[in-house]
Amino acid sequence: MILPILTIAPSDQRGRGVFATESIAVGTTIEISPVLVVNPEERAHLEKTVLYDYIFEWGDDLLSACVALGYLSIYNHSYAANCVYEMDFDNATISITTVKPVAAGDELFINYNAEPDNTKPIWFEAT
Repeated sequence: MILPILTIAPSDQRGRGVFATESIAVGTTIEISPVLVVNPEERAHLEKTVLYDYIFEWGDDLLSACVALGYLSIYNHSYAANCVYEMDFDNATISITTVKPVAAGDELFINYNAEPDNTKPIWFEAT
């Protein structure tokens, strides 16, 4: 499920991103998408490819990974994200829900640390 008020468009200095075409209230689930789960051995192979920047850690131990379908891999990162993602391991889905009001034209962001205001440097910023 992807709300029809979402679109993919160019994002300043970030390639592409997900944007709202209408305003969205706090607490709105805007996407629920299936994922393809890969085991730790398969994850090791994916991490050697361009998919490394697009996979999510998966499972209670975070040793597996998943390739998210839908728009999920297009959401850009922000430490002050306006959305949060939630993993459903039993149903192999990830949902995106707004945590701040979103205006028409705004880009939708998630915090790649999985917590809205977690400021720990993420992998492509850590050196």
